[in-house]
Order: sequence, then structure tokens, then C-alpha cells
Amino acid sequence: MPHPQESAVNLNAWNKVLMVAAFAVLAVGGCDKLGGGKGKGSGSAGSGGTGAAPQTGTIVIGHYASLTGSEATFGVSTDHGVILAMEERNAAGGVKGRQIELKTLDDASKSSEAGNVVQRLISEDHVVALIGEVASGSSLAGGKVAQQFGVPMISPSSTNKKVTEGRDMVSRVCFVDEFQGYVVAKFAKDQKLDKVAVLFDQAAPYSKGLAETFKSELEGLGGTITTSQAYTAGDADVSAQLQSIKTSGAQAVFLPGYYTDVGNIVNQARKLGVTVPFLGGDGWDSSKLAEIGGAAIEGSYYSNHYSFDEARPEVKEFVAKFEKRWGETPDGLAALGYDAAHVLFVAMEKSPSLGGKDLAATIAATKDFPGVTGKITLDANRDAQKQAVVVQMKGGKPRYVATVVPKGWPEPSPVAPAAGSGSGSATK
Repeated sequence: MPHPQESAVNLNAWNKVLMVAAFAVLAVGGCDKLGGGKGKGSGSAGSGGTGAAPQTGTIVIGHYASLTGSEATFGVSTDHGVILAMEERNAAGGVKGRQIELKTLDDASKSSEAGNVVQRLISEDHVVALIGEVASGSSLAGGKVAQQFGVPMISPSSTNKKVTEGRDMVSRVCFVDEFQGYVVAKFAKDQKLDKVAVLFDQAAPYSKGLAETFKSELEGLGGTITTSQAYTAGDADVSAQLQSIKTSGAQAVFLPGYYTDVGNIVNQARKLGVTVPFLGGDGWDSSKLAEIGGAAIEGSYYSNHYSFDEARPEVKEFVAKFEKRWGETPDGLAALGYDAAHVLFVAMEKSPSLGGKDLAATIAATKDFPGVTGKITLDANRDAQKQAVVVQMKGGKPRYVATVVPKGWPEPSPVAPAAGSGSGSATK
């Protein structure tokens, strides 16, 4: 508030008192927001993270995503899933009788920008909660800000374990890399691919963490890592690493990168005479993978959160609705965005208030949510415990091959793909 242009001593003194009081309130509020705060419902985003959410009007939620840049398909797919879920919820009456409004901001596929975007959503748009991001590096950056301001955040698809560690405001609806590494290692062993080379992006937390987990899991299952090579996203030439892999005796190559690099690397590998199949993680999941990789990527496998040609009723219904709304087949990122939004809406309806701590605690209590990507239950770390699938690139499409469940879970019944998609299996 600007100082009035008056010279009265008593008025100036009163202004100083007001300023001191205001700063004291802000200081207390700021301390309360760090680490989620102490007061019940503190850190509500409805007022920029500084108080209780508005009780009337639309409820604003934020989504930060890679809508442009190197991983643009990740953000666009996720946003389409979130929008579809929001439209469905609003058509059914919204949350607590109020409509939901979505504010989506682009972080340009840069983790350095993610924190800034999240702060804008909180401070300027006054969001009640956040959805984001896909890339783990961006979720780590955005989650730091969400935690500081006491605003609940759900990552739809960041799998690095550090995303939720020590942050009670941050949850996720996807599995973590510790499980994903096991999924690919178990599948490799089931396919008699006992000797595997690893090629990972040393600058990406997602790729580095998944590579480490895969190595540990494969060796634990009796397999061998023939060589481990590193690259950095955007490297135009990885021929030296590929030559080392070619002469290592590997029966397959594990490449836990993002689709933009994967397509180029596999093309280089084929030109150098590397003929073995490539294995990957959910970072491959993009319609651009086949476009970039072409024939070179055919026959390779990757783990994912769902497959569009699974025969589960939830999948078939979602695919039909998504195709009608957007005119394209939804990938795993779209399905996770859809699930994340619906998990948030259910929690918002159940929560005693839309204050940050109340809402975050209600999200964390999610159990047996019937998602498109499987039944979702959040554990003590706010990570989803759920199954995964393995798909194979066939005819430019990721086709369902198998379902893999966590260690100790009961063996699932064989899951058949939808008609015309080929055979599927379940593994443990």
C-alpha cells in the first residue's frame, strides 16, 4: 500500500505501525508455509499460498508442462488428459458444487523454468493445487516451490524417487523407477536376454536413476551388464559408445532416455551394425518415437503405465472418449494426466477444506482408485503402488505384450489385448 503524500507526524507514525504489523504477519505466514506449515489448512493456494481458499466461484487448479521444447509431446498429451478429466467433472457438477478452472503454463521443457512457472501459478493465479510435471528434473524443481508455499502437487508421471522425498505436499500417480527398473529387468530375463548393455543420459535424473535400478535388478536376477555407457541429451554423435556396446557381447541394449534422443540413437546404432533389440522406459512414450526412429525402432520394447490396446474396460472407455475429444489415440502420458486430475478431484471433494495441508493429506490417503493406468493406492511416501505393462514397437505403434506386477503381489490373470492387437501375457 503506497504512503499517502501527507506530512502529519501522527499519520506517518501510524503508517509505520501498520507496516511493521504487516511484515510481522507475512513473516509468520512465510515461516508457517515452509515444510507445509503448522496450522491446519495453512498454505492454501486459493490465496497464493497465504491463507484459506475462497469459498465461492470457480476452483482454480494449475498445470505446468512441457508444451514446447524437446519434450513437447509429453506436456501436450498430459494437458489433453487433464482437460478431458476436468470437462467430465464439470459436466457432473464440479467439486463441492463449484466448477473447476484450469490454468496451464509452459515450462518449455526446461527444469530451470519449472520453478518460475509454479511460482507464477501460485502467486498470480492463486491455484488450489498443481498437476505436473512429466520430466523428473522439472518436477523436482516445481515441487520445491510447491512445498515452500504449502500447495499440494500431483506429478502424473515423474518416476525418480526423489520427487516426493521429504515433501509432504507432493504426491504422484505413477510408479517409481525402482519398480520400473525391475519391470524391464524381469522382462529381459523372461525373454532370455541375460546380457544387456546400458546407455544412459548422465545429465537427466530420470535416465541416470533408472539405469542404476535396472543394473541392480538385472544382476539380482542373475543377468550381466556387459558395459555401461553415458551420453548427454542432444549429443549428435554417440558412435563411440555404440561401438563399445557392439563389441561387448550384449544381447540387448537398455536405453532409459527420452524419445527425442532414443530415435536418433537407435538409428545410429543400426547404421553401425548393432542389431540387437533396444529396451527402454516410459520416457520413450510418444507418437514422435516412430516418426524419429522409423524402421530402426521396430521390434524394440519399453515399459509403460498402460497400453491403449489393453482389453480392460477402463482403458477401452478412456480411449474412446479421448479419441472423440482430441482425434488421436492417447499415449501413457495422456492416461496419467487424466488419472492425476481425477485423483485430485476426488480428494478435493472429500477434503474437509481446500487448504493446503487438508488437501495434501486427503490426496495422500488415496486408496484403490480405479484409474485408467490401473488401481492406484499411495504409500507412505505418496508414491503409487501399481502394475506396469511392456509394449513392443510394431508397425509404428506400441503394442501390448505383457503386464508386470510388483514383487510379492499375487500372479495376475493373463491380460489379453483388445481385438486385433496380438497376444499378451502377464508376468511377475
